Amino acid sequence: MARLFDLVVKGGHCVTPGGTFECDLGILNGRIAALGHLDVSSAARELDARHLHVLPGVIDSQVHFREPGLEHKEDLATGTGAAAIGGVTTVLEMPNTSPSTTTAAALADKLERLKGRAWVDVGFFIGASPENIAKLAELERLPGCAGVKVFMGSSTGNLLISTEELLDGVLRGGRRRVAIHAEDEARLRERRSITEASGATAALHPAWRDELSALLATSRCLRIARAASRRVHVLHITTAEELELLEQHRDLATVEVTPQHLTFAAPECYTRLGSLVQMNPPIRDARHQEALWRAVRDGLVDVVASDHAPHTREEKAQPYPASPSGMPGVQTLLPVMLTHVNQDRLTLARLVDLVCAGPARVYGLARKGRVALGMDADLTLVDLKRRVRLTDSMMVSKCGWTPFVDMETVGWPVATVVRGNVVMQNGELLNGPVGQAVTFEETAS
Repeated sequence: MARLFDLVVKGGHCVTPGGTFECDLGILNGRIAALGHLDVSSAARELDARHLHVLPGVIDSQVHFREPGLEHKEDLATGTGAAAIGGVTTVLEMPNTSPSTTTAAALADKLERLKGRAWVDVGFFIGASPENIAKLAELERLPGCAGVKVFMGSSTGNLLISTEELLDGVLRGGRRRVAIHAEDEARLRERRSITEASGATAALHPAWRDELSALLATSRCLRIARAASRRVHVLHITTAEELELLEQHRDLATVEVTPQHLTFAAPECYTRLGSLVQMNPPIRDARHQEALWRAVRDGLVDVVASDHAPHTREEKAQPYPASPSGMPGVQTLLPVMLTHVNQDRLTLARLVDLVCAGPARVYGLARKGRVALGMDADLTLVDLKRRVRLTDSMMVSKCGWTPFVDMETVGWPVATVVRGNVVMQNGELLNGPVGQAVTFEETAS
């Protein structure tokens, strides 16, 4: 029989826009070419998916892979390897490297570094800075660019857009959706002295970067975006009050939350894990966590992303507030969220919308986010009932630890397929690296 497919994924429960069905997937030239009952003799290779669920390839739309300049924490090879092990097929990487990704040359450098080293597909954000505002409309249309990222509160390098005038300039300089880290810089500076008290620990982090610092920035962002008629995506929302505000701006703003804000709550997490759960914006108390879950269930949240931001254990062990903010998460994004599915906090279909279709829709990723004819053959095969206790030694990330250590997860990625290439099976990286730059709908024309 003539070969019709490069790969047939056989016998899985395929999660499609029309529902979940037991069927085979035929893959040809990196795309999904057939769904149904297929003859495996017509394929060059077969991937057995019996007793597994076949999800669209998971997209982690907020990762920090630290290259260039901070490769002792992570690099593109180790970060994308961790993604593949975790069932993630596409990542969108943030610009606060060293140097920051603020120019066409810096973006081109990252795209060059990607070649032959990435296990999954990657898009890169351009960082907004006071120096590049006039060029953002041009920069956001470059191939491989995921869009513009704004830090309203202090971060690495010169990536700080702290005034209304600067933010207005950013939001009027282009047309693609802008990703926003919303914390109010003036309030952060006013409250910095909280962290300088004798014996200060990471438990003070949510007091320093308090609810009002988040609400002030999100409110300002939405007001200026409304005036500029510019779409925004507000990252890692942490407060009930922000969610109430965002609900009033659904035509303009999309919403992201993280697994850690859905899983950890203050003060317990700081008592148990200290600076390992220190991040910006902070893990807050149960009232806010409950509001995040309501927003997930009610459909207000568009995306769940990891905000993978690794640091070494030695860096994290510094006394607070010298300890850096951020934690790894790209490898644990899916297992942690599948555990919540198994605990009936959300359905599998809702999770697929949050980590597959949602990020593709928000950022306009071409041919990704759904199991459907003609889409990229990006697939994540999961065993919904497999139980695994997370350990630091499992982590592929260069930092070598996870804040979710000792968590018993229920639901596990057993194979990762990137454009028809099986890059992970049963915890082993295979047949790669094959990752390439993502194509975006708004830059393809």
